Amino acid sequence: MHFELTADQQALRTGARELARSFPDEYWAECDAHGRFPWEFYNAFAESGWLGIAIPEAYGGGGLGISEAALLLEEIAASGAGMNGCSTMHLSIFGLNTIVKHGSAALREEILPAAADGALHVCFGVTEPDAGTDTTRITTFAEPVAGGYRVNGRKVWITKAGESQKMVLIARTTRRDQVERPTDGMSLFLVDLDPGHVRLNAIPKLGRNAVASHEVAIDDLFVPESARIGEEGQGFRYLLDGLNPERILLAHEALGIGRAALDRAVRYARERVVFDRPIGQNQGIAFPLAEAVTRLDAAELMARNAAWRYDQGLSCGREANMAKWLCADAGFTTADQAVQTHGGMGYAREYHVERYFRESRILRLAPVSQEMVLNYVSTHVLGLPKSY
Repeated sequence: MHFELTADQQALRTGARELARSFPDEYWAECDAHGRFPWEFYNAFAESGWLGIAIPEAYGGGGLGISEAALLLEEIAASGAGMNGCSTMHLSIFGLNTIVKHGSAALREEILPAAADGALHVCFGVTEPDAGTDTTRITTFAEPVAGGYRVNGRKVWITKAGESQKMVLIARTTRRDQVERPTDGMSLFLVDLDPGHVRLNAIPKLGRNAVASHEVAIDDLFVPESARIGEEGQGFRYLLDGLNPERILLAHEALGIGRAALDRAVRYARERVVFDRPIGQNQGIAFPLAEAVTRLDAAELMARNAAWRYDQGLSCGREANMAKWLCADAGFTTADQAVQTHGGMGYAREYHVERYFRESRILRLAPVSQEMVLNYVSTHVLGLPKSY
């Protein structure tokens, strides 16, 4: 049993850390405050070849695993970039996994090289206003027509839709009341975000404001049959291929935000002097920070385990879900304690921990809530009756 990173993984981590930390907290604060996409950051990582880290080498990518991609995103988050940095490239890493596994040769040739070099932005269209976590309730429908499909429907919380040229879209091709199982009758497509048929509306939100999330309205969008990913009606099964790696990556992003917040808090606790001594000398300050790093380190072990199992082709649903729960909890708790350590100054934007706090909160909600993770564990790990 080995817990150390390989020499290549350590070199990858160092390179990612150096590039990410060349963009200081002030850069991210400005992007977040003005809702500006961090193009300088994105382009720097694209030019250095990081975006295609998990895309096969045959298509211009690095051909590495989720373990390496997770280390990359953890270092980005830990640099102070948080979710504003990770979300610029997160979907390029996990969202295209469905095309790698199930897309036609022509679709892979068209999409993957452009995604690997950063020229193509792709978003992921799953969630709907009236479906939420129950994906079987989506109503976006792809009606068969000559040469392809005509799509109508609505999606919500679509990250990076405003910067993307294409969307990986799940839609029904058979109505829910006409299939044997609710998960049948859904298909995946790679669609163009044609402004003549696709309308975007940015959602004002608490954090991660440099990368917008959108409501998306799709009206009479023609999608050629060649843009379908895999077989018709098998979209939900293909979608599941991306769930575990997504949870593993987001777990590492939560760890990174926690590390950034902890670093700021410890630094402040050493430097801030009250009653003639640094506040970090007080156990009321020191113990919560010690507990925070303990929780982060423990959560990291589960996240690394989940990534390793995925890359080895082993079952990892249990580990991926637990990693997401543990890391989201540890990251948010640490960010909250970082604000508390700063006292009133933690509420000021100047010290950046309020931004970490805002960005860490989303990871307890997305891509699956903490409560839904516990539903998974109670049912699939403990064997208890399903509660919903």
